[in-house]
Amino acid sequence: MKMKEIRELTEDALAVKLADVSEELFKLKFQHSIRPLENPANLRELRKNIARIKTVMIEKRADEN
Repeated sequence: MKMKEIRELTEDALAVKLADVSEELFKLKFQHSIRPLENPANLRELRKNIARIKTVMIEKRADEN
């Protein structure tokens, strides 16, 4: 997910997206513990997306004040 796409989302949509991505990361980690993933780079990409979403959420909170 690109930063431009993330910045266009509302705060509520960001919270929902964060929950979805976090859940997906949890599932992939669980699968990876059972057997190796075909593409383990997905784990890294999901962690980066979580960081991007959290960054934009913090920026939006700072803009309100």
